Amino acid sequence: MESGLEERYAFLTEWFDPIAAVLRCFQLFYYPNDGSVEMFDMKKQQKFLKRIKYDDLDPKDLFIGNRVKVFSRQLNLMDYGDEYTANKLGSKKERTLALIKPDAVTKIGEVLEKIYASNLIVTKAKMTKLTWSQAADFYAEHQSKPFFNNSVHFLSSGPVVAMELMGDEAVSAWKKFLGPAESSGAQREAPQSARAQFGTDGIRNFGHGSDSLAAAARELEFFFPSTIGYGPPNTATYTDSTCCIIKPHAIAEGLTGKILNTISEAGFEMLALQMFNVDRANAEEFFEVYKGVVPEYNGMVNELCSGACMALEILDTDQQQSFRDLCGPADPEVSRLLRPNTLRALFGKDKVKNAVHCTDLPEDRVLEVEYFFKILDG
Repeated sequence: MESGLEERYAFLTEWFDPIAAVLRCFQLFYYPNDGSVEMFDMKKQQKFLKRIKYDDLDPKDLFIGNRVKVFSRQLNLMDYGDEYTANKLGSKKERTLALIKPDAVTKIGEVLEKIYASNLIVTKAKMTKLTWSQAADFYAEHQSKPFFNNSVHFLSSGPVVAMELMGDEAVSAWKKFLGPAESSGAQREAPQSARAQFGTDGIRNFGHGSDSLAAAARELEFFFPSTIGYGPPNTATYTDSTCCIIKPHAIAEGLTGKILNTISEAGFEMLALQMFNVDRANAEEFFEVYKGVVPEYNGMVNELCSGACMALEILDTDQQQSFRDLCGPADPEVSRLLRPNTLRALFGKDKVKNAVHCTDLPEDRVLEVEYFFKILDG
């Protein structure tokens, strides 16, 4: 950027116009000095939005592949708009695999809290159960090592949570969070690390992290393949369960870990977990039962497709109220008055940004779980 010019970041974005059913391309400009934005229509070659202050856009969300909301439009950030932005924002940005092993899946809430505190962003997440063969494929580079069979056996012994982390020097940041591979060594050398606090040995050692950017690309492709339907399956059971969706605003505010901890502390087991970016058509379909019934319907749709959400399948054998009771009334203000320890009372802001969606009617429980874990993950 030339001396004397105000700092400005530029991005190439796409927005699907649901009314015209066409994909529109814009340049998005962000001015970090005052948090203002500006938009330029690429096809019409004219200004679309005059520069205006916009407090709802967080600078840390400005990375390629993310979806951001600017005045109700969900913009997909496709590329950097100029060399300055690419050099300034993209030079240190990395993606890495964070894999939570079977011995630590129950601690996923704590993990997500620490990830958020480390200024890393979870861009993909999925609970899965690897077969012996899949685990062997994942550990293929260690096939000649003496610990190979034990590692494969343990990795395939129960559910794991795979995550794509994005952030400055994410590969080394996550490896530092984990600590040395051998838990006893971690206790001596990095007592605050996850493996020191929660690991048992060199195999039951809490988690796995990619060793390099090349390894990260390979390992992320294993769990989150570019070809739909080829990755390891989710762990949804569709039996004696209900659906919970952690809404995009709660994800963006870093509340995911706290919400998962509250669910676990209340005694509920998570059978499946996965992050989704829901488009408007799917959001409308999912909330169709509320159309014409609740005045917040449009707001609910807008919120669900405004960014990443996290879908959970919760074990709940009580067919009436059990998990729904933990969520609380839809209005957080009412929740805070009547049920102050519920999820919406603790983490909700208003009737739309109320932290979580949960299935309202017993007959819809399996349908809602299936919508995310069968239809959207198909």
